[in-house]
Amino acid sequence: MKITHISAECYPIAKVGGLADVVGALPKYQQNKNNVAQVIMPFYNNKFTNEHDFESLYESELKLDIISYNYRVLTLKENILDFDVFFIDVPDLLFKDYVYSFDDTNRFLAFQIATLDWMLTWKTKPSIIHCHDHHTSLIPFMLQESFKYESLNKIPVILTIHNAQYQGWFSHEKANLIPEFNPINFGLLDWNYQINSLAAAIKCAWAVTTVSPSYMEELKENANGLESLLSHESAKCHGILNGIDSEVWNPQTDEFIIKNYNNRTIKSGREANKKWLCETFNLDESKPLFAFIGRLVHEKGTDLLPEVLEKALANKEISVLVLGSGSEETQIQLKQLIAKHENYYYAFIGYDEKLSHIIYAGADFLLMPSRVEPCGLNQMYALRYGTIPIVRNIGGLKDTIVDIENDGFGFIHEDVEVNQILHAISRATSFYSNKTKFNKTRKEIMEIDHSWYVSANEYNNLYQSLLKK
Repeated sequence: MKITHISAECYPIAKVGGLADVVGALPKYQQNKNNVAQVIMPFYNNKFTNEHDFESLYESELKLDIISYNYRVLTLKENILDFDVFFIDVPDLLFKDYVYSFDDTNRFLAFQIATLDWMLTWKTKPSIIHCHDHHTSLIPFMLQESFKYESLNKIPVILTIHNAQYQGWFSHEKANLIPEFNPINFGLLDWNYQINSLAAAIKCAWAVTTVSPSYMEELKENANGLESLLSHESAKCHGILNGIDSEVWNPQTDEFIIKNYNNRTIKSGREANKKWLCETFNLDESKPLFAFIGRLVHEKGTDLLPEVLEKALANKEISVLVLGSGSEETQIQLKQLIAKHENYYYAFIGYDEKLSHIIYAGADFLLMPSRVEPCGLNQMYALRYGTIPIVRNIGGLKDTIVDIENDGFGFIHEDVEVNQILHAISRATSFYSNKTKFNKTRKEIMEIDHSWYVSANEYNNLYQSLLKK
C-alpha cells in the first residue's frame, strides 16, 4: 500500500501538540515491505525549514475564487526522517512563523487544494489518503464532490479526529473558494448554519477514527455540537489508541536526558536526572517531585493548578515543577507562586523539548488533570521513563492508566475538581514513602508497551478492509 498522510503538523518539523507526535511517528511504523508511508504538510517559516535544504518537485498555481496563488511542492534534499515528507509552499499564505492563527480558512483551504491538484499529476496514486483533524477535513468532501478530483474519488479516504473541539468553521459566503461541485450537495458542508470542515469529513470520509476507544464513545455525548452526527455515522467510526515512538522516547538512548538508564539501572539514572532538575530549579531533592508538562488551557484543567499547587505545597511535603504556556492569567498565577514556595516549586513558562525529556526522566509523578484528553501521550511517555501518572479518568487516560488501588500503576481522580486532585496528590505522596512498592512500580511501568507497532497494525487492518470495498 501507498499511504499518504496529510497534516498541518509533523514532529520534528512543526509541532504545536500531540498531532505532530502522531504524524511524526505513525508513518515510520507503517513502513515495511508491503507499505510505503509518506506525509504532506505545509511549508512554514520556522527553525526546521531555516536549518535544512529543500528542492522543488513541482510548481503551479491554485485559485481561491478569483485570486490566484503560486505554489511549489518541496522535499528535503537530505531526508533525515524514516519516511518521505513533502511540503506545500504557498508563500503568500503558509510561509509564516506560526502554524495556526486566528483565521486560517484560506491558508488551509489553499493547502488542501494544492495537495489534491498535485496528486492529480502523480503516476502512482495513493492506496489510502489519511487526513488528520479539521485542517485537512475538506479533502474527503472535495474528493467526493468536486468535479476536478473525480479521478481520485475511488481512493479510500480516512479522517482521524485528534481533537473534536476545533472544527474549522467558516461562513457559507466562502463556499465559492472550494473547487466547483454540484450545489445540490451543499448540505454535506453545512452543520448548524455554517460550513463545518470536520462535520463534512465525518459525512464524506470512508472511515473515521479517533485516538482512543474511550474518546470515540465520549464524543457521542460531548463533541462540541457534533454528537448526533457521530452517533449517526457510528458504523464507520473506530477508536484506535495512539502509540508513542519508542525509539525517540527511550531512556536508554535518549540524548536529551542527563543520564541514560534502563530497567536495571533505573535507580541511579533517575536519581541523576532528578538531581539536575532540583539543582537547576532550586527544589528540595529529598521530597517527591510532581510535574506538569503541557499547554496551560482549560481543556487540560490547568486553570485549577494555581489553587491546587498552593494548597499542596502548604505543608512543604512535596516539590513541584511546571513546564508549559498558554492562558496569560494562569501563567501569571503560576509565576507568583515561585516566591511564595521557594525551594519547593518552580514554573518554567514556555516549552523546551530537552527539558520535557529530563522531567519525564527525573520527576516522580506526572499530573494530568484534563477535562478533555482524546488520547494523551504524556502519560505514555511518563510510563516509558518510570514516572507514575496522576490522571483524570477520561478519554485515553482511562484507556491507559489503572489505579494503584485496583492493582494498577497510577493515581486516578474522577472529576476536575480541586479537592479530588489534592486527594490524588496526597495518595501519591503516601505511596512515595513506601520505597519498596514505589521502586517496584517504577520498574514495572517501564515495561508496558505503548509503541506504535500495535496501533499501526490496527490501522493496517482498517485500510485493508476499506480497500476490499
